[in-house]
Amino acid sequence: MAVTSPRPPVPDAAEVLRARYTRRLPARLEDLTGPTQGTVDLPLHIVWSGRRSYDLTGLKSRVSLYRTVLAEGPREDLQAFLNRDLLIGQWPILRTLISRFIRDAWENAFPELAAARGAAPA
Repeated sequence: MAVTSPRPPVPDAAEVLRARYTRRLPARLEDLTGPTQGTVDLPLHIVWSGRRSYDLTGLKSRVSLYRTVLAEGPREDLQAFLNRDLLIGQWPILRTLISRFIRDAWENAFPELAAARGAAPA
């Protein structure tokens, strides 16, 4: 008779994603000190294929940049590439374009984003 050891429970994919995005959050939205104008070129560890350069002047370009950084950037890049005021201003649009795991992590940690979800975009 073969003896098998009990297997540890397999974590739920949703739990893994929630934990991943929560770990990367800045301590405060004020830590998001990224640029508010000009062009931003993302490093390869965030964007390994496709578009890497974003013009902050255009809403579509800016939202695309923020969507990419929120999904792929570690904490240091969130702080370097995202700006608190721009994030809050475009959150009503942005929150509909990101995964629910990212959205929930940010809105649970920062009440000002949850409050901004119904506001008009900047």
